[in-house]
Amino acid sequence: MFKHVIDENTELRLLEARHAEELFQLTDSSRDSLREWLPWIDGTKTVDNTNDFIQGTLKQFSNNDGFQAGIWYKGELAGVVGLHTIHWPNKSTSIGYWLGDAFQGKGLMTKSCQAVVNYCFHELNLKRIEIRVAAGNEKSLAIPHRLGFKKEGCLEKGEFLYDKFVDHYVFGMINED
Repeated sequence: MFKHVIDENTELRLLEARHAEELFQLTDSSRDSLREWLPWIDGTKTVDNTNDFIQGTLKQFSNNDGFQAGIWYKGELAGVVGLHTIHWPNKSTSIGYWLGDAFQGKGLMTKSCQAVVNYCFHELNLKRIEIRVAAGNEKSLAIPHRLGFKKEGCLEKGEFLYDKFVDHYVFGMINED
Protein backbone atom coordinates (compact mmCIF):
# COMPACT_ATOMS: atom_id res chain seq x y z
CA MET A 1 0.00 0.00 0.00
CA PHE A 2 1.30 3.46 -0.95
CA LYS A 3 1.36 5.91 1.95
CA HIS A 4 3.04 9.29 2.34
CA VAL A 5 2.96 11.05 5.70
CA ILE A 6 2.77 14.83 5.32
CA ASP A 7 2.58 15.77 9.00
CA GLU A 8 1.21 14.38 12.27
CA ASN A 9 -2.39 14.91 11.09
CA THR A 10 -2.20 14.44 7.34
CA GLU A 11 -1.23 11.63 4.99
CA LEU A 12 -1.76 10.55 1.41
CA ARG A 13 -2.78 6.99 0.58
CA LEU A 14 -3.72 5.29 -2.66
CA LEU A 15 -7.45 4.87 -2.93
CA GLU A 16 -8.62 1.26 -2.62
CA ALA A 17 -11.97 -0.46 -3.10
CA ARG A 18 -12.51 -0.46 0.66
CA HIS A 19 -12.60 3.37 0.54
CA ALA A 20 -15.51 3.54 -1.93
CA GLU A 21 -18.25 4.15 0.64
CA GLU A 22 -16.28 6.82 2.52
CA LEU A 23 -15.25 8.57 -0.71
CA PHE A 24 -18.81 8.51 -2.02
CA GLN A 25 -20.14 9.98 1.23
CA LEU A 26 -17.53 12.74 1.10
CA THR A 27 -18.42 13.50 -2.51
CA ASP A 28 -22.14 13.42 -1.79
CA SER A 29 -21.87 15.70 1.26
CA SER A 30 -19.99 18.30 -0.82
CA ARG A 31 -21.91 17.78 -4.06
CA ASP A 32 -23.22 21.34 -4.45
CA SER A 33 -19.87 23.09 -4.05
CA LEU A 34 -17.93 20.47 -6.05
CA ARG A 35 -20.42 20.57 -8.93
CA GLU A 36 -19.62 24.21 -9.58
CA TRP A 37 -16.12 23.28 -10.78
CA LEU A 38 -15.93 19.52 -11.44
CA PRO A 39 -17.62 17.93 -14.47
CA TRP A 40 -17.88 14.39 -13.06
CA ILE A 41 -20.13 15.09 -10.06
CA ASP A 42 -23.44 14.35 -11.78
CA GLY A 43 -22.05 11.00 -12.94
CA THR A 44 -21.25 10.00 -9.36
CA LYS A 45 -24.65 8.84 -8.14
CA THR A 46 -23.84 5.66 -6.23
CA VAL A 47 -21.09 3.91 -4.30
CA ASP A 48 -20.67 1.69 -7.37
CA ASN A 49 -19.79 4.77 -9.45
CA THR A 50 -17.15 5.67 -6.87
CA ASN A 51 -15.84 2.10 -6.82
CA ASP A 52 -15.52 2.20 -10.62
CA PHE A 53 -13.48 5.40 -10.27
CA ILE A 54 -11.22 3.76 -7.69
CA GLN A 55 -10.71 0.69 -9.88
CA GLY A 56 -9.68 3.01 -12.73
CA THR A 57 -7.19 4.79 -10.48
CA LEU A 58 -5.63 1.48 -9.42
CA LYS A 59 -5.24 0.56 -13.08
CA GLN A 60 -3.68 3.99 -13.70
CA PHE A 61 -1.17 3.33 -10.91
CA SER A 62 -0.34 -0.21 -12.10
CA ASN A 63 0.23 1.14 -15.63
CA ASN A 64 2.80 3.64 -14.29
CA ASP A 65 0.58 6.47 -15.52
CA GLY A 66 0.22 8.41 -12.28
CA PHE A 67 -2.00 7.93 -9.25
CA GLN A 68 -4.93 9.27 -7.27
CA ALA A 69 -4.39 9.50 -3.54
CA GLY A 70 -6.88 10.05 -0.80
CA ILE A 71 -6.00 12.86 1.59
CA TRP A 72 -6.55 11.70 5.16
CA TYR A 73 -6.79 14.30 7.90
CA LYS A 74 -6.95 13.10 11.50
CA GLY A 75 -8.03 9.70 10.22
CA GLU A 76 -10.85 10.99 7.99
CA LEU A 77 -10.90 11.03 4.20
CA ALA A 78 -10.80 14.74 3.30
CA GLY A 79 -10.32 14.78 -0.47
CA VAL A 80 -8.29 13.55 -3.42
CA VAL A 81 -5.09 14.68 -5.11
CA GLY A 82 -3.39 13.03 -8.04
CA LEU A 83 -1.98 13.09 -11.53
CA HIS A 84 -4.22 13.13 -14.57
CA THR A 85 -1.68 11.13 -16.57
CA ILE A 86 2.07 11.11 -17.10
CA HIS A 87 3.48 11.96 -20.51
CA TRP A 88 6.74 10.05 -20.18
CA PRO A 89 8.37 11.20 -23.47
CA ASN A 90 8.04 14.82 -22.30
CA LYS A 91 8.54 13.97 -18.61
CA SER A 92 5.43 15.98 -17.76
CA THR A 93 2.16 15.67 -15.88
CA SER A 94 -0.69 17.70 -14.45
CA ILE A 95 -2.15 17.69 -10.95
CA GLY A 96 -5.84 17.56 -10.09
CA TYR A 97 -7.36 17.95 -6.64
CA TRP A 98 -10.48 18.54 -4.56
CA LEU A 99 -11.46 18.72 -0.90
CA GLY A 100 -14.71 18.06 0.90
CA ASP A 101 -16.42 21.15 2.29
CA ALA A 102 -15.68 20.32 5.94
CA PHE A 103 -11.91 20.17 5.30
CA GLN A 104 -11.33 23.43 3.47
CA GLY A 105 -9.34 26.29 4.97
CA LYS A 106 -6.88 24.06 6.87
CA GLY A 107 -3.99 24.19 4.40
CA LEU A 108 -4.48 20.53 3.50
CA MET A 109 -4.47 20.98 -0.25
CA THR A 110 -1.40 23.18 -0.34
CA LYS A 111 0.54 20.62 1.73
CA SER A 112 -0.82 17.72 -0.33
CA CYS A 113 0.02 19.32 -3.66
CA GLN A 114 3.50 20.22 -2.42
CA ALA A 115 4.05 16.57 -1.51
CA VAL A 116 2.91 15.51 -5.00
CA VAL A 117 5.21 18.08 -6.65
CA ASN A 118 8.15 16.80 -4.60
CA TYR A 119 7.30 13.20 -5.52
CA CYS A 120 7.03 14.05 -9.22
CA PHE A 121 10.32 15.92 -9.36
CA HIS A 122 12.43 13.83 -6.97
CA GLU A 123 11.04 10.29 -7.32
CA LEU A 124 9.62 10.25 -10.86
CA ASN A 125 12.25 12.66 -12.24
CA LEU A 126 9.66 14.61 -14.22
CA LYS A 127 10.61 17.94 -15.79
CA ARG A 128 7.26 19.78 -15.92
CA ILE A 129 4.06 19.90 -13.87
CA GLU A 130 0.91 21.79 -14.78
CA ILE A 131 -2.12 22.80 -12.79
CA ARG A 132 -5.17 24.02 -14.71
CA VAL A 133 -7.84 25.92 -12.82
CA ALA A 134 -11.17 27.34 -13.94
CA ALA A 135 -11.33 31.13 -13.88
CA GLY A 136 -13.39 32.19 -10.89
CA ASN A 137 -12.44 29.20 -8.73
CA GLU A 138 -10.63 31.39 -6.22
CA LYS A 139 -9.87 28.67 -3.65
CA SER A 140 -8.31 26.43 -6.27
CA LEU A 141 -6.44 29.33 -7.91
CA ALA A 142 -4.68 30.01 -4.61
CA ILE A 143 -2.92 26.62 -4.66
CA PRO A 144 -0.54 27.12 -7.62
CA HIS A 145 0.18 30.66 -6.44
CA ARG A 146 1.17 29.42 -2.96
CA LEU A 147 3.37 26.71 -4.44
CA GLY A 148 5.27 29.03 -6.77
CA PHE A 149 3.82 27.89 -10.08
CA LYS A 150 4.10 30.38 -12.94
CA LYS A 151 0.87 31.52 -14.61
CA GLU A 152 1.46 30.72 -18.27
CA GLY A 153 -1.79 31.68 -19.91
CA CYS A 154 -5.49 31.20 -20.33
CA LEU A 155 -7.34 28.60 -22.36
CA GLU A 156 -10.48 30.43 -23.39
CA LYS A 157 -13.58 28.26 -23.06
CA GLY A 158 -11.25 25.44 -21.98
CA GLU A 159 -13.92 23.28 -20.33
CA PHE A 160 -17.64 22.73 -20.59
CA LEU A 161 -19.21 22.56 -17.13
CA TYR A 162 -22.80 21.34 -17.36
CA ASP A 163 -24.41 24.37 -19.02
CA LYS A 164 -21.55 26.76 -19.84
CA PHE A 165 -17.95 27.00 -20.94
CA VAL A 166 -15.33 28.27 -18.49
CA ASP A 167 -11.85 29.60 -19.13
CA HIS A 168 -8.92 27.71 -17.64
CA TYR A 169 -5.75 29.30 -16.37
CA VAL A 170 -2.64 27.22 -16.95
CA PHE A 171 0.11 27.23 -14.33
CA GLY A 172 3.44 25.48 -14.81
CA MET A 173 6.44 24.52 -12.74
CA ILE A 174 9.72 23.30 -14.19
CA ASN A 175 12.21 21.07 -12.40
CA GLU A 176 15.49 22.90 -12.89
CA ASP A 177 17.37 19.91 -11.44
